[in-house]
Amino acid sequence: MQEANAIGTAYLRLDLLPAAAQPELRRKFQRYAEARLAVFRLLPDFEASNAEAVRANELQRSIWNEVIAALPGVPQSATLMLLPALNEMFDISSSRAIAGQAHTPLVILCALAVLALFCCLLAGYGLAGENPLGSALRMIGFALIVTLTIFVILDLDYPRVGLIRLDYADQALIDVLAGMR
Repeated sequence: MQEANAIGTAYLRLDLLPAAAQPELRRKFQRYAEARLAVFRLLPDFEASNAEAVRANELQRSIWNEVIAALPGVPQSATLMLLPALNEMFDISSSRAIAGQAHTPLVILCALAVLALFCCLLAGYGLAGENPLGSALRMIGFALIVTLTIFVILDLDYPRVGLIRLDYADQALIDVLAGMR
């Protein structure tokens, strides 16, 4: 949501630049928004996603250079409104990239595995000597619950590539892109 807002705000503030500079910048903004959307849409194809991230970074540099070139002759108040909006737009893309690389630390995953094994040991010990049919059903149920819990925790750690996906989060960026057309 923050990235979509930042891109939308910076796009609107292009109105502060001379009319001659606006059409090409608007096209680049549109390509930039498409590239940022593709970065997440192409996952789990990491190679294609990284290629889109590189394209978005190239567009960032190009947009920045064109805006700087268009600033002479623009009132200082316009510069003070446009440049921070661009800066925020670029900063949020970096923040999202880092957030996408942040995962549950290995020590926590190891602790989860040890806890699961310990619980299985206790459950198996507790069920030892009971009716074999009832014991088997409880063991299978317990194993399924532990497995499902671990799966959900790991799946949530990678929200763009697992069964639990956060694709709906891209809707704000899709809406901003539609407003640019």
